[in-house]
Amino acid sequence: MTYRVGVDVGGTFTDCVLLRPDGTLVLEKSPTTPEDQSLGVLNGIAQLAEAEGLEGSEALLRQTESIVHGTTAADNAMIQMRGANTGLIVTRGFRDEIELRRCYKEDIWDPAYPAPQPIAKRRVRLEVDERMTAEGEIETPLDEEAVRAAARRLKAFGVTSIAVVFIHSYVNPVHEKRARELILQAFPEVELISLSHEVYPKPPEFERTSTTLVNAFVGPPIVRYLDRLEKRLADTGFSRELLLATSSGGVATPDNIRQRALATISSGPTGGVVAAARAAADAGMGDVISVDMGGTSYDVCLIRDGKPDIKSDWNWRHRYCIALPMVDVVSVGAGGGSIARSRDGQLTVGPDSAGSQPGPVCYRRGGTEPTVTDADLLCGRLDPAGFWGGRLSLDVDGARAAVGRVGEAVQLGIDEAAVAIIAIIDAHMCDGIRRALSLAGADPRQLDLVAFGGMGAVHAVEHARELGMKRVLVPQAAPAMSALGLLTADHLLDDARALLADWRNIDLDRLSGLAAELEADAIQQLEAAGVAPELRRFEWMLNMVYPGQTFDTAIPVTKGIGASLSRDALLASVEEFHRRNEATRLVEARSQEPVIRGIRLVASGLVDQPKLSEVVSQADAMEPIGKRRLYSGGAWHEEAPVYSGERLGHGDSVTGPALIQSRFTTLVMGAGDVANVLKNGDILVEVAPR
Repeated sequence: MTYRVGVDVGGTFTDCVLLRPDGTLVLEKSPTTPEDQSLGVLNGIAQLAEAEGLEGSEALLRQTESIVHGTTAADNAMIQMRGANTGLIVTRGFRDEIELRRCYKEDIWDPAYPAPQPIAKRRVRLEVDERMTAEGEIETPLDEEAVRAAARRLKAFGVTSIAVVFIHSYVNPVHEKRARELILQAFPEVELISLSHEVYPKPPEFERTSTTLVNAFVGPPIVRYLDRLEKRLADTGFSRELLLATSSGGVATPDNIRQRALATISSGPTGGVVAAARAAADAGMGDVISVDMGGTSYDVCLIRDGKPDIKSDWNWRHRYCIALPMVDVVSVGAGGGSIARSRDGQLTVGPDSAGSQPGPVCYRRGGTEPTVTDADLLCGRLDPAGFWGGRLSLDVDGARAAVGRVGEAVQLGIDEAAVAIIAIIDAHMCDGIRRALSLAGADPRQLDLVAFGGMGAVHAVEHARELGMKRVLVPQAAPAMSALGLLTADHLLDDARALLADWRNIDLDRLSGLAAELEADAIQQLEAAGVAPELRRFEWMLNMVYPGQTFDTAIPVTKGIGASLSRDALLASVEEFHRRNEATRLVEARSQEPVIRGIRLVASGLVDQPKLSEVVSQADAMEPIGKRRLYSGGAWHEEAPVYSGERLGHGDSVTGPALIQSRFTTLVMGAGDVANVLKNGDILVEVAPR
């Protein structure tokens, strides 16, 4: 028997999914270990082995075909600004571009809003003489001694990682490649040299500088983490394929991530989005909004035509621009661990989180400040004896005392304070959905909601009711949806080569040569990942702009494997570029001739999708396993029935107010809500209007 394992590291729990050969799933959760995430990963794998009846992690890993891992290590490095000591070498005149940041300011109304903490302070941002033209011709030769001197100076300042960003290197990288050789001569022990043409081989200049600098900053911590994880897995018997989640919704090999580590930033939520899109399609839904509520954040993503929206050039994460393709997830600092406090006599909730350590008060790990989880417990939404699969007995008295203290500070009783905490966090999360939809021009009343994460089902129905949505889908694997999504995500490679020219004068032979380079690199990486030729897919695009525009528009272009680009394919792409511009900007601009700025390849390796079997209802499925005093749908219900999610099967239906309780989550329903169990075990809730 061979297994596949998916692992997603969250702020509070590390979610693990075991996929059996027959398509059935095993879900487990392990507390995240912030000091070294690999420890939490191994603990979660040990729990999977125990649940499968195997004698330890070694027995499981010997039978495991692949492990797909989503990590927040890069995000943590940026949040805490604890990446590598990073230096920057640039073309003379571009030393301060990273601070100019296109005059972008997160809060335009606050004149005193501080600048972000610098990744590389000015004293370790050094200039050298060199210049490449936009056509790739050498205008000023590289001053090789200046590069050696810069490397020696950065070494003296304690720098361990160096970013190199030369003007127009995306057209001709010869100076950047030579700079790497010179740096290694003067500073052979440097941990990482990040070259801009390898990280982001496109204009504009600021986006390339920021992206390359972030890669140099987070690269060494990611590499060290991967080394620890791979060693621990190997020592425990794993000898097969480890894959890492990327921010564009796919997976990549460790070698690929070592070169472009920043591709893991914000990669965690993408797995859930990928799985949510598939779950919505299986349920016959159209466009949906996915929400992932865990312990520290609430992640929102619009899924249209079965695919999540992806932004490519203007992604700001942790106050830095990262110009790589990313699933367009809007994150709100709201989750089960969000802390409730009294500020000047007013009740506030979040964005500060209790995280996994010490966690909510009811976890009995030393937490003293009340959280959303504590409030949910007091409102009857969580089972004190059945939390975390029954492994953790929740401290109801501790939660009451903590919520009571903050309630007293704002002149509310314990129950009133718990309800108020939930109302405030729900308002924050609904605002996050509204913000994501308003930016995309979408109406929530025309969408359905897909909810996952450990706390997603607890709050989702009320969010849908508030937003005027009619249906909520809670997948069977909702508590570990991101891990499942990572497990089923395709291999994904996204790369480009630059060539700037008016489309009428473009050198098709040279453009075809760049395409051949992309194709050869993609085939090599997919072969290294073990993807068979028949499972490879290639999507070609031309990066195009009108003269004077800053950001590219990627336009599909027809090209066969091993074939050259044809003039007819080019003409079709130009026509499509005009059409899209007219459709999106409502302006006709055919008098202008587009500029081609390069060619892009998105190569994917398809992964076999699990075929989940039908979930059969047990004989006593519709018998409540208990009753609880519950606050839901804006009212208290003294004896709301509690049903076992594990006993329900295809065709079963539950009408609220009620709770459907599973091992790692609980679906909370208000009066009039109706939950129907689908064939694969997912639950579709028809939401009663307010």
